[in-house]
Amino acid sequence: MKRLLSTACSEMAFNVSVLVIRVTFGLMLLLNHGIEKLKTFGQRQHNFFDPFHLGSTTSLMLVLFAEVFCVVFVILGLFTRVMVIPIVITFLVVVFMAHKGQPFAKLELPIMFLAAFTSILLMGSGRYSIDGAMGK
Repeated sequence: MKRLLSTACSEMAFNVSVLVIRVTFGLMLLLNHGIEKLKTFGQRQHNFFDPFHLGSTTSLMLVLFAEVFCVVFVILGLFTRVMVIPIVITFLVVVFMAHKGQPFAKLELPIMFLAAFTSILLMGSGRYSIDGAMGK
């Protein structure tokens, strides 16, 4: 009982928690959003949200880079802090630009992704990752 009420965190608990967050949120983003955008690239490329006026196709390719390429590296725990930066930027744009002024129910999922990937940015990949195995 004393352990349940403690605010202390063992190193193993921390590393397992980081692994769970990385893999869970990474797979959710990859399978539900990244792969879906990849499959429908042709239909989305001409009308995708373009906040920085780079062109719809370029904006979609940047989001695909974050949601497919970068997220695979995050799941594996390889170059995690660097690879999570484009994902965090993507969700900052989603929350503060793409869905600006919409009800909280529409923002709930992007805010959860933003919180999870910001946490990974701050914590790193943990011991149970390729980075951890390489001693980074």
